[in-house]
Amino acid sequence: MPTALLLENIDPVAVELLSSAGFEVESVHGALDEDDLTAALDGVDLLGIRSKTQVTADVLARRPGLAAVGAFCIGTNQIDLAAAAGAGVAVFNAPYSNTRSVVELAIAEIISLARRLIDRDRALHAGVWDKSATGSHEIRGRTLGIVGYGNIGSQLSVLAESLGMRVLFYDLEDKLALGNAQPCGSLEELLERAETVTLHVDGRAGNAGMFGAEQFARMRRRSLFLNLSRGFVVDHEALREHVLSGHIAGAAVDVFPDEPKSQGDEFSSVLRGLPNVILTPHVGGSTQEAQYDIGRFVAGKLADFTRTGTTTLSVNLPAVALHGSSAARFALLHRNVPGVLANVDALVGEHGLNVDGQVLATRGQLGYVVTDVNAALPPALLAALRALPETVRLVEFPPRT
Repeated sequence: MPTALLLENIDPVAVELLSSAGFEVESVHGALDEDDLTAALDGVDLLGIRSKTQVTADVLARRPGLAAVGAFCIGTNQIDLAAAAGAGVAVFNAPYSNTRSVVELAIAEIISLARRLIDRDRALHAGVWDKSATGSHEIRGRTLGIVGYGNIGSQLSVLAESLGMRVLFYDLEDKLALGNAQPCGSLEELLERAETVTLHVDGRAGNAGMFGAEQFARMRRRSLFLNLSRGFVVDHEALREHVLSGHIAGAAVDVFPDEPKSQGDEFSSVLRGLPNVILTPHVGGSTQEAQYDIGRFVAGKLADFTRTGTTTLSVNLPAVALHGSSAARFALLHRNVPGVLANVDALVGEHGLNVDGQVLATRGQLGYVVTDVNAALPPALLAALRALPETVRLVEFPPRT
């Protein structure tokens, strides 16, 4: 029986779906370090992780039998995607499933910061009755600046506008504005015009340290700042200085450069204890609804890949989906050079088979072809396909009725 290892408290729906697909599933609540992960992957076909477990090139090299990795989250920067592709390991994520949860948290935090609810809460818990409108504002009519206008940023734009906010956005790519949102020509323009700035950028290496002392200084005095994207994009020392100076009136941070690996571990940050600062433990997408949708979506992609070779929405392999049914199917991941498809078809013919269906796609240095044939696959054909100098990985699928 094929096996799947799910780490970091992935929703039980993933266990149900993979079990029904014929996998023996083991679930682990926390993340694993590199050595423990390598040991745990012995004999494992599918690996499911969230944001903390690091799937490095060394881990992949030491466990060549791994077929696919599911990132049960949006980001995939914790996985060496190039090494995975080179080893023939497909990687899938959930780019849309927790969008609404992150957006709702951002809206809640914008309102909380504008009303200074965190300070009112702390005072009341300390026994101090501080009923005052000083420093408390409505968000209606105020200007929100969104940095990164992708799935989350654009949906936040719509909800914020429905609450009466004016919306500006900045993105490296040309994006279609939704509603009355206005694009900015530069990050500097957005910072100078917005009263609240929220980051929703991706995990590409070029975003590391993109927001520091210079950007905070350019923001309007007494503005608000949120980061629900990636921990490494913000200089927290600079944020601390600007909060203490009063230049930044409040901040909400959900992601950190260094995060504890397990539930209950100590959390350390220079932002702890600051006035009107909301700190949350990377819970932007952590609603029961989002985790269920993520578990269902990614587990479904993993099951489809192992059952049919489908790589639709894979983040590191060419996207291929071959529909229909035939006597047998195989998938060949190969180096993207001329003549591979002709050689594959020639070998199929030499072994007395006919191609019933076939689809090929390429992505960078890799090509991926899924082929249906009219009879069972002879061992000699499989051996010949594996022996092709361009072959990275060959997968034979069980006969289907």
